[in-house]
Amino acid sequence: MERIALVLGATGGIGGAVARRLLVSGWTVRALARPDSIGRLPNGVQAVVGDALNAEQVACAAVGTELIVHAVNPPGYRDWDNLVLPMIDNTIVAARASGGRILLPGTVYNYGKDAFPTIDETAPQHPQTRKGAIRVEMERRLRAAAEAGEISALVVRAGDYFGPNAGNNWFSQGLVKPGRRPQAIHNPGKRGIGHQWAYLPDVAETMVRLIERGELDRFASFHMDGHWDADGTHITDMIVRMLGDPTVPVKRLPWWALRIAALFASTPRELLEMRYLWKQPVRMTNHRLVAAIGEEPHTPLEEAVRATLIDMGCLVDGDGVKDRDRNADY
Repeated sequence: MERIALVLGATGGIGGAVARRLLVSGWTVRALARPDSIGRLPNGVQAVVGDALNAEQVACAAVGTELIVHAVNPPGYRDWDNLVLPMIDNTIVAARASGGRILLPGTVYNYGKDAFPTIDETAPQHPQTRKGAIRVEMERRLRAAAEAGEISALVVRAGDYFGPNAGNNWFSQGLVKPGRRPQAIHNPGKRGIGHQWAYLPDVAETMVRLIERGELDRFASFHMDGHWDADGTHITDMIVRMLGDPTVPVKRLPWWALRIAALFASTPRELLEMRYLWKQPVRMTNHRLVAAIGEEPHTPLEEAVRATLIDMGCLVDGDGVKDRDRNADY
């Protein structure tokens, strides 16, 4: 039988990655998108013109689906308070009618200091930020509808995203600037403080394996380990290595500049709000995930960073680290 999925946010990083991975498995993938966004949909995805804020349009697009991927967010973090919860409500209504499972990409933002530093799926969710509180409420609504027998939902939480087509993320907004070969790399954290990263293709692979495995609770949640940067310098050192130039400096991120920019723009303001996650090691554990699907999908860091830099226009394919440099100690 034909397996049909609806992806909300397919022009974004994780939505696009999941859509492409579903296509590989033979799913028919629809994407709800505004007219001006259709051209940015992944190849092979069926475009449905509409808006995630329009409940009727979401419900119509979801007819006949067994999966709704809710990967949509307001662009540039704008107006989260007024837009995010109505969008998840529309998805819940659509899933009630279609009978499909909702897949929600989750984050560490749900958790506060009482859950740090090692977090499993049973940890209390006492967020420290406005955006974290919204995330918790999204999941609460999904759980309530699932426990009432109205829908099924899957939440997969992962660290900071990076990878091709990743969109807004710390890698492209904090570590290096897109569009040119970096003259310097900035590290938002400090040496000795671990940080958790998630490579988008690995996240998409994990999500689709869980969906296709079946045998999930009506409300199921899993954590990914992703790429754990134990001392906070592995990923910046790998960027230097991929550039093939050990003289490229790694500097501390100028948080003072973000504070100034936050007075005028929403994205720096949102990044600044998450600074607490760079001041201490915070790691979600994947024991439940491994028990469910076996080994977690894990692209080698060298390959993941290189693909990300090429996609960002920071490295030309074939440029950067040479074969003779691959064992160099940078």
